[in-house]
Amino acid sequence: MMALLLFISFLAMIFIGVPIAFSLGLSSLLYLLLADISMSIVPQKLFEGINSFTLLCIPGFILAGNLMNAGGITDRIIKFTKDVVGHIRGGLGLANVGASMGFAGITGTALADTASLGAVLIPSMKKEGYDASFSVAVTSSSSTIGPIIPPSLPLIILGTLATVSIGDLFIAGIIPGILLGAGLMVVTYIISMKRKYPKAERQSISVVFKSFWGAFWALMMTVIILFGILSGYFTPTEASIIAVVYALIVGLFIYRDLKVGKLPKIIMDSMVTAAGIMILVGFANLFGWILVSEQIPQLIADTILSITENPIFIILLINLLLLFVGTFMETIAAIVILFPVLLPIATQIGMDPVHFGVMMVLNLMIGLSTPPVGVCLFVASSIGKVSIGRASKALLPFLGVSLVVLLLVAFIPELTMFLPSLLD
Repeated sequence: MMALLLFISFLAMIFIGVPIAFSLGLSSLLYLLLADISMSIVPQKLFEGINSFTLLCIPGFILAGNLMNAGGITDRIIKFTKDVVGHIRGGLGLANVGASMGFAGITGTALADTASLGAVLIPSMKKEGYDASFSVAVTSSSSTIGPIIPPSLPLIILGTLATVSIGDLFIAGIIPGILLGAGLMVVTYIISMKRKYPKAERQSISVVFKSFWGAFWALMMTVIILFGILSGYFTPTEASIIAVVYALIVGLFIYRDLKVGKLPKIIMDSMVTAAGIMILVGFANLFGWILVSEQIPQLIADTILSITENPIFIILLINLLLLFVGTFMETIAAIVILFPVLLPIATQIGMDPVHFGVMMVLNLMIGLSTPPVGVCLFVASSIGKVSIGRASKALLPFLGVSLVVLLLVAFIPELTMFLPSLLD
């Protein structure tokens, strides 16, 4: 009964617009009060949730992403992708997906991708004759690539929870991320051909090389981070600090678009974002402790296993649960709460934790652009000034290919585990 009250109060606060972190915290406090449990447990669990050396990399990667974004990286990545694929029918739409793949190595978050690239590309696509709802659908769906291709904040959180190698998680996300990007490009091209969307003139090799050189230093950040972590030269936390220093050097001295006067605001914005994530992780840890004390994880596991013991159907049930949760719950909160619950079920049917982790993040990312309450869909629709209904209808083909990629990742472990296996 108390567990039911916990869930009802949590969901009620979400649907009336209370931020997810405070929904978790307030529903947990209500439970503790009614269950007559000492409030001293609150600071203990909050501290326990964020007391991790690895989690220190979150402020670093957020700051590095903001520094690179303020340093003109967005425009350079967009220009490079436009010069490469702009001559193809629907080239600007293809550039939208390609820019998301390139931008993924800078931010590691889907919402930042939607807001930053969408603010530039959605108006540009509308101006060149693309349907507004199509522009919104392309931007929203492609933004989900961000947290799959490293560096990825959700994968960092997940690795911390399960004491799984973050380097393995990072490299395991590369093939699924490329697959998702390629699938979205195919859909974009087919629709563009049917609707005869515009294409630009083919650029010369020298122009393409010049735009590549413009984006080179930004794209190198991902290479440096991956190489450093996988080779053992530095930890993810140390990598985030190196990324900050690298972003400062590139923005101030190479691109020269980053102004010293902007730094205080960039640092403050990064601190606010990082603090919000840490509060979320802390409250989610408290919420998760209550779930464990109420034996909810065991109940969920028993319920799933009572329905079927067939690994294929269990994976399908887990995917359906995660897709549903991803439509309304913040990604990091969902990971902190559900990953410890679902991981034992996944390992029981033979899934590797790295494989399961990438599958889980991909599920939750798809949920961010899935109606009715996908946050990336809302942001893109707001930028494009399109109703959620119209955007949702245009999103269906992209959602379809995203689900196909999800099924491939779920049922073909080699897609995820091939690259990590090369490092063993």
